[in-house]
Amino acid sequence: MSHKTVDCRGLACPQPVINTKKAIEEPGVASVTTIVDNDVARQNVTLFARNAGYTVTEKQADGAFHLTIDRQESAPARETVPDGKPVTPAVTGAPVYFITTNSLGQGSPDLGHVLMKSLFTTLAAMDPPPAALLFLNTGVFLTCDGSPVLEQLEKLHAAGTAVLSCGTCLEYYKLKDKLQLGNISNMFDINNWLYGPYKTITIA
Repeated sequence: MSHKTVDCRGLACPQPVINTKKAIEEPGVASVTTIVDNDVARQNVTLFARNAGYTVTEKQADGAFHLTIDRQESAPARETVPDGKPVTPAVTGAPVYFITTNSLGQGSPDLGHVLMKSLFTTLAAMDPPPAALLFLNTGVFLTCDGSPVLEQLEKLHAAGTAVLSCGTCLEYYKLKDKLQLGNISNMFDINNWLYGPYKTITIA
């Protein structure tokens, strides 16, 4: 069994995750060291590896993160994110909401914010709750400090809804340190939800 190094410095999401996945799945490869140069990529690769049942050891050198990913032959692949919520829960008929804006509909932004809060109040009352809420672009403002729908999101999260915010979007809007709940995700994981067996409802 061999070790492989994957240099992903300078690559944007989700390429570091994709390159790591390809490397660790190669025949005969027992461990992979992925090198990334930004914190979002570090989090995304680490999340992917741990969700797949691998161990991750991290060190910093030369201004980059070196993430060593090892197989756990005796451990089954895990399907949970750090807060215990499932990455791909069993299909229950509940939909996935793909939310790319923090204001619902066209026209007045103030009205759009009121409508968005009304939508989340409705979602929080659903039984079963949505399988997942995927936040992209300005949608990530809804999972951060100052969001008018945090109370409703907390109820949904507690009820088992996976809440995922695009890490690239959080970084772009300088919101990463203001995230209030859920998990930082990447386009690889978000696409897995969209490509899965769930009905997808887009809020744009």
